[in-house]
Amino acid sequence: MSYCRQEGKDRIIFVTKEEHESPSNAELIADDPNDPYEEQGLILPSGDINWNCPCLGGMASGPCGSQFKEAFSCFHYSKEEVKGSECIDYFRNMQECMQKYPELYPQEEENSAQTESSSEPESAAPAEGSASPPENDSSPGTSTAEPTSPTDSQTAS
Repeated sequence: MSYCRQEGKDRIIFVTKEEHESPSNAELIADDPNDPYEEQGLILPSGDINWNCPCLGGMASGPCGSQFKEAFSCFHYSKEEVKGSECIDYFRNMQECMQKYPELYPQEEENSAQTESSSEPESAAPAEGSASPPENDSSPGTSTAEPTSPTDSQTAS
């Protein structure tokens, strides 16, 4: 004897061996464009933004969801020569909101980008007699800087 039960959005159907051996008479239902579980991509057929798209990583919800939606909408619908140039205030508001919730919106990438940019002038053109940046010290033989003898302050770090 077969039976069916609902678990959330899923319907689980149990069938007997005899029922499973006969051909199926199930009819497929045409895709519903308004189905929130249907993957539509970032832009819906209507041209609207699909805020449920997994590609947004949940940014459209949460404490800064409205600021994200404002900034992203402004950028998406921008007609300016430099796309999104009129959206700076929206992105600033979003960033300010995200800084209030560092546990939800970690800023690791921004911090590592700042670290790299602050060390570029040293590593791009080292002054004569200076050693390479500390991140190169961990891999001996890979530095392209001229060899120098370490000073007391360099060996202490």
